[in-house]
Amino acid sequence: MNTKAKRTRNKLKVILDSNAFFVPLQFKIDIFKELENLLNTNFEPVLLSPIKNELETMAKKGSPKMRKLASYAIELAEKCVYLEVDESLLSSPDDAIVEVARKKHYLVFTNDRELRKRLRDISVSVIYVRQKSRLEIDGRAQALV
Repeated sequence: MNTKAKRTRNKLKVILDSNAFFVPLQFKIDIFKELENLLNTNFEPVLLSPIKNELETMAKKGSPKMRKLASYAIELAEKCVYLEVDESLLSSPDDAIVEVARKKHYLVFTNDRELRKRLRDISVSVIYVRQKSRLEIDGRAQALV
C-alpha cells in the first residue's frame, strides 16, 4: 500500500464556511497556520461546491468592496480540497455543511452563530474566531482523539 495515500486518508478534514475565508482580512489571522496549531495534526481544508458558488456570486454581484474581498477569499479557497455536493437536494450552503459534516464526521470552521448552534446540536465540532485574535474549537472534537 502506498504510505502517502494512507496518510492522506487519515488526515483530519475541516470544512470551511464562506465566512472563514474572510478571517485573514478581518482579523489578520493566517487561518491555515492557526488551524494547524489548534489541531496539532495534519489536516485537510475542505471547500464544498455550494460555498464556492456563494463566494463566486459575491465576487460578481456584491458591492465593489465585497467583490474585492470575495476575490481574495476565492484565492484562499484554492488551498482547499474541493468536494462536489448535489445542491438540488439542499436549500442552502449551510444545509450542505451540516449534511456533509454529519455524514462524514468532519469538523467545521465557521463564525456563523446559527450554523454553530445547528452543528453543536448534532455533536459536530466547530472551529471559530475567539476574541478577534485566535481560533478556538467548540465541541468534543472526537476526530482528534
